[in-house]
Amino acid sequence: MTYWALNAIFLMIVAVVALLAFRRVRWAAIGLTAAILLVMTAVFDNIMISVGLVAYNESLISGAFIGVAPVEDFAYAVAAIVGLPALWALLERKPRA
Repeated sequence: MTYWALNAIFLMIVAVVALLAFRRVRWAAIGLTAAILLVMTAVFDNIMISVGLVAYNESLISGAFIGVAPVEDFAYAVAAIVGLPALWALLERKPRA
């Protein structure tokens, strides 16, 4: 199974949750979070890969990179950026009348 196939499973689940919740999500907050988290992911993934902490099977990645980090690594950050606010909105307690 390629990394994209594995990512697709999780991203589909996140997409379903997001579709249910996005009516109540604050887009400015998600945008700021996305920018910060994607930059942090790029920095730390590149460091971890450069020092040899993590390695990837070349036959299982797309071949597209940001620095030395395969773009597949960013799917988890995207899932967190979209999925966590969506879950927060869905699970938010409504005030009692």
